[in-house]
Amino acid sequence: MLRYLIGLRSLPVAAALAIGIFLVDTLTSLHFAVASLYVTVVLIAAYDLRRRGIVITGVTCGLLTVLSYVLMHGFEADGAAPLRFAVSLISILIATILVLRNVSANLRVKAVERERANLARFFSPKIVDQLVDIQTPFSFARRQPATVMFADMVGFTAYSSGKPPDVVISMLRDLLRLLSEAVFSNHGSVDKYLGDGLMAFFGPPLMSRRDATNAALCAVEIVNAIECRNRQRIHCNESAVRIAVGIHYGEVVQGDVGSEKRLELTLVGDTVNIASRVETYCRILDAPVLVTGEFVEALRAEGSLDLAKAFVDEGVHVLRGCKEPIRLFSMRREPRPALQPVDRLVCGRPADQVG
Repeated sequence: MLRYLIGLRSLPVAAALAIGIFLVDTLTSLHFAVASLYVTVVLIAAYDLRRRGIVITGVTCGLLTVLSYVLMHGFEADGAAPLRFAVSLISILIATILVLRNVSANLRVKAVERERANLARFFSPKIVDQLVDIQTPFSFARRQPATVMFADMVGFTAYSSGKPPDVVISMLRDLLRLLSEAVFSNHGSVDKYLGDGLMAFFGPPLMSRRDATNAALCAVEIVNAIECRNRQRIHCNESAVRIAVGIHYGEVVQGDVGSEKRLELTLVGDTVNIASRVETYCRILDAPVLVTGEFVEALRAEGSLDLAKAFVDEGVHVLRGCKEPIRLFSMRREPRPALQPVDRLVCGRPADQVG
C-alpha cells in the first residue's frame, strides 16, 4: 500500500491544492463558491487513484467544505453563504460521480481488451468479435456436434535430436504459427497446443453450416503450406518436415476444466479421442491427412461434394482404444482439379493473394 501511495505523482499536487482552497475559502470573504474549486482536486486525484481513492477524495473535499463553512459562518444562515455552500457540495458530488463513471468505463474497456486478447489465442478473429459482442458466458458445460482436428509433426524426436535448443524452438514456433494461421483463416479454434502440434475444432461455441467444410479446407491449407515450406527448407539444405492431420466429426462435450487457479475451455468425449487416434494412424497408412467416414458424410450433408470426392476410401480399420472398426479416408493427391475450392490455394494462401 505504501509503495502504491509513493508512486502516485498527482497525490501531492491534489493535496496541496485542497489545502490552498480550504485556506482561501476559510480566511477570505470572497462572495462566490470557492469550495467548488475542489472539483479540480477530484479531477487531479483521478489521474492516479483507483475508485476507492476517488471516493475518499470526494468525501474529504466535502468535509473540508463543511468545516470551512462552520468556521466562517457557524450554524446560522448568513445571506447567500448557504447557497454558495450548497453549490459547492453539489459540484463536488457531481464531479466525483462523473469521474467514477469514467473510471468504470475505462476499466470495462480494458477488461474487454484483455478478454479479446485471451480469446484471440484460441479463436479466429471473426469468432472473437462475435463472442465479445454477444457477451454470453461459455463456462457451463454443453453438448453439441463438432469437427475435431489433430495436427502433429511426424518424427519430431528424430528431428530435434542433436540440434541446439534455439533451433528446435524456432522450428516449433514456425510450425505452430503455420498450423494456427490455417485454423484461424478457416474459422476454426485452437483447443490446445501439444508440443509439436495442436488440437483444433470447428463449430463450438458458435456453429455454422460449413464447419466440416472449413475443417477440410484447413487440412488442405496445412498440407499445401507444409509442402511450400519444405521446398524452401530443401533449398536451404534443411530436412523436410512431415505432418499428420486427423479429423473426425461427432458429438462433443464443451466446458471449463482445471482448477480454480486455472481453467481452460476445452472439448472432451469420444469424438476427440477418435480424432487423436486417426491422426496417429496417419503414420501406419503413410498419409498426411486421414478423416473418418462420419466426417465425409458431414461434408456431403453441407453440400461440399467436391471436397468429399477429394478423399479416397482406405477401408475399415481398428484403431487403438476404439471398440468399433472405423472407416478411414485419405486425401487424394491427384488429380487436383477434383478439388475445386482448393485450386485457389497456393502454398497455403488463396491464389488471389499470391504475387
